[in-house]
Amino acid sequence: MFLLQQVYLFLKPKDNVVANQFVHLLFKIFRMNNPNTVFYILIAIIVINFVVDLILDSLNAKQFGAKLSTELQDVYPEDEYKKSMNYKKTNYKFGLVTGTFSLALTLAFFFLGGFKWVHEIAVSISENPIISGLIFFGIIMIGSDIINTPFGYYKTFVIEEKFGFNKMSVGTFIGDKIKGWLMMSVVGGGILALIIWFYGVAGANFWLYAWTLVAVFSVLMNMFYAKLIVPIFNKQKPLEAGSLRDKIEAYGDKVGFKLDKIFVLDGSKRSTKANAYFSGFGSEKRVTLFDTLVNDLDEDEIVAVFAHEVGHYKRKHIIFNLLMSVLLTGFTLWLLSLFVASPVLSEALGVSTPTFHIGLIAFGILYTPISEITGLLMNLMSRRFEYQADDYAKETFAAEPLVTSLKKLSKNSLSNLTPHPAYEFYHYSHPSLTKRIRNLRK
Repeated sequence: MFLLQQVYLFLKPKDNVVANQFVHLLFKIFRMNNPNTVFYILIAIIVINFVVDLILDSLNAKQFGAKLSTELQDVYPEDEYKKSMNYKKTNYKFGLVTGTFSLALTLAFFFLGGFKWVHEIAVSISENPIISGLIFFGIIMIGSDIINTPFGYYKTFVIEEKFGFNKMSVGTFIGDKIKGWLMMSVVGGGILALIIWFYGVAGANFWLYAWTLVAVFSVLMNMFYAKLIVPIFNKQKPLEAGSLRDKIEAYGDKVGFKLDKIFVLDGSKRSTKANAYFSGFGSEKRVTLFDTLVNDLDEDEIVAVFAHEVGHYKRKHIIFNLLMSVLLTGFTLWLLSLFVASPVLSEALGVSTPTFHIGLIAFGILYTPISEITGLLMNLMSRRFEYQADDYAKETFAAEPLVTSLKKLSKNSLSNLTPHPAYEFYHYSHPSLTKRIRNLRK
């Protein structure tokens, strides 16, 4: 808390004069003192973001079927490679449809005064800013989810089913939706209500209290996510005693990594795709293996995957990512505090009186270019961390079992082995398979 206070004192404009001058200057530079101008700036950001994604997706699609590198010649048999091409092409076409529909719906919502309409519904139910804000976001989020549910259903029960991935029943699909709404209402609604309350009590200085709240929540979620959230959606049980557990524990002893909690999660009830992840720290650290991963890989390959996850822990990647997330959240909330009360932003969305929820919507769109830049930087750092974790597994266990495990996981999920460099740079949080194998074998 002391650190947060010092950052706050550094950033806090005296009597908010500097902040107001900063916002006024920014609005003047970009001619944002007219609500109509701001409206079209918001539209432009949405459209440009869509076009950039469209171009990158198109470039990536042109790489489908490209000649595989020497390192990847043995990943797919010829028939499986053709299947992977069909899978990627199908998802590409589906993405074009869903993306275009989403853009059209968003633009229609803007031009038809959708935000004003939802705002009027919310304030007609309650003029309390907390309640009206929760109603406003509840209508938008649940409404959007309902509209997109048919696409999610088609993706799961047609595309994933066709290519042999889906193991989810309709009951599980509906149950996940209901659980997701409840989680969003309780957790998301609770945090949003507190932030709006901070805003009402502290005004433009609300961001410090909101930052503290989100920082504490992030730490708790990182520590207890696997214990509190995962059981709502999946069953997990300790890895049974046997040769696999013995090998994992022997490796842990070798590198000085004490871990009592190794769990297997029933990922197979939803998909055949495999995964593993590390969560928590201190006494709450644990490794979770999907049952599909345990079934697909041999024991040495699983230990190699485990060694990779230990590498993330040993190299402090989890702490670094958490710290960066907290700092970035603070920066975002500070910027939000400068813009959220602007009448121009509210008027741009058709609402004459500034409210927190309308200001948050407008700011979220204006913040998109910044979030794209920070996302790129985080992806760059994430890819570097993946190399470091791979190196740790190579140095403390072996390279080849990790190579073969990566190949098997890519084959079983029909992964794209030939991504376009621009698409990889922009979207990938992990290096491409070719680059990872070359790094492991060098």
